[in-house]
Amino acid sequence: MNAFNYLFENTSLLEKNFILGPGETISLRELYTRSLKLADYLSANYGQNQNILLLAPNSIFFVVAYLAIIKSGNVVVPLNPEIEQGNLDFIKDKCLSKLTFTTTHLAKRIDFTNDRIFDEEMVRRIISDNSTSIIMTDVMPSGQLAEIIFTSGSTGEPKGVMISHGNLIANTGSIIEYLGLRQEDTMLVVLPFYYCYGLSLLHTHLRVGGSIVLNNMFIMLGGVINDLKRFKCTGFAGVPSHFQILLRKSDSFRSTRFPDLRYVTQAGGKLHNAFISEFINAFPDIRFFVMYGQTEATARLSWLPPERLPEKIGSCGKAIPGVELKVADEHGNPVKPGETGEILARGENIMQGYYKDPELTGLTLKKGWLYTGDLATVDDEGFIYLTARKKEIFKIGGRRVSPKEIEEVIMLMPQVIDCTIDAVFDEILGESMKATVVIRDTAAVTVDTIKSWCAARLALYKVPQIIELKDRISISATGKTLRK
Repeated sequence: MNAFNYLFENTSLLEKNFILGPGETISLRELYTRSLKLADYLSANYGQNQNILLLAPNSIFFVVAYLAIIKSGNVVVPLNPEIEQGNLDFIKDKCLSKLTFTTTHLAKRIDFTNDRIFDEEMVRRIISDNSTSIIMTDVMPSGQLAEIIFTSGSTGEPKGVMISHGNLIANTGSIIEYLGLRQEDTMLVVLPFYYCYGLSLLHTHLRVGGSIVLNNMFIMLGGVINDLKRFKCTGFAGVPSHFQILLRKSDSFRSTRFPDLRYVTQAGGKLHNAFISEFINAFPDIRFFVMYGQTEATARLSWLPPERLPEKIGSCGKAIPGVELKVADEHGNPVKPGETGEILARGENIMQGYYKDPELTGLTLKKGWLYTGDLATVDDEGFIYLTARKKEIFKIGGRRVSPKEIEEVIMLMPQVIDCTIDAVFDEILGESMKATVVIRDTAAVTVDTIKSWCAARLALYKVPQIIELKDRISISATGKTLRK
């Protein structure tokens, strides 16, 4: 089944508004119609099975393009609109992409050499063309590829996670089941749709016929608080930094009452227990769902029922419906309570593999199990507790960052001898990055010049917040640079 048909199976005729907000509003029925018209245009003019890039902030434009690409039988590749040119070129070359949906503003800033560009005006003309027919058939095998989500790899090069129509359908149904989502729900969305967590909010609320409120300015905390109240949001989803900022940086969040907010969800990294306790003490009537997942699992793998949170604080819970989890030793055998092992997962939501990377796919998918690379323990009731990350990847504000990529950028500076990037505790982000830079002449390079160098070559969230300058390299007995 095509994931588009699944998402709209019971909601395509609803006149209620799906996207809410001060800037844009669209009903479920209109969203369905626009997406179908654009899908038919793509299928008729460009065929199927092409990788189509999508770069845009959360908006009606993004949602229509995203749904249309999936419905047309092509593969959507959603990317961070702040992507560096080098990473974009790498992904374009790997995907052999020739079609890109992006905003007029981004098309002027980024080099999309030789691409066929679909901007807001082009999409509007296609949808407004009354001669465009609407495709209604669904001949898509559930195992066919629907999207490729690129994340940072351990080598610094982006790796493409292949998600099928069946993966999307399975994970969407599971999330709806354990959250108890219904048509009356309205979600405040501050997570970007190029991120699997953000996409899961889009998928689930489309399926149940709920609504979403788009807020692309989380830094304006007053606007977030006002949106929760103004649009009577019943749900809010965030990564650790969102909750830490709201609890510690806002003067009014904890003292504000949200009579319509029935639940919040947290994933994208481990939120420290102190912040969870702060939230549930401030809002005892709001259900707090701690969750765990990966892009490789479409989005979600585990959840902790809010009723068990006080006694199981620090746990990411148990497997969601339709998923099997185990914490295993190096031989794949379940560990005993208190022992540490790697989290393994299997289910219909597990990715098809990494795009054009059979070697990495073989290391990650073994005998039907996803090897997550995350280390954990279990208690005597089977609740899982994350302890560390096996992979050399950091999560900064919920976004995965490869330290090697940043090290390579800093090492391009002529005065730099060596550089290591470490994750350090941060009260706001949970983790922040520290760069230890070994230089030849401390007078020639300063902390500010390194930050400026990085800011010119990296997305802002990848610029190290802490920089320490040294004149000697710290190495291990084997000659490797020591990392914390």
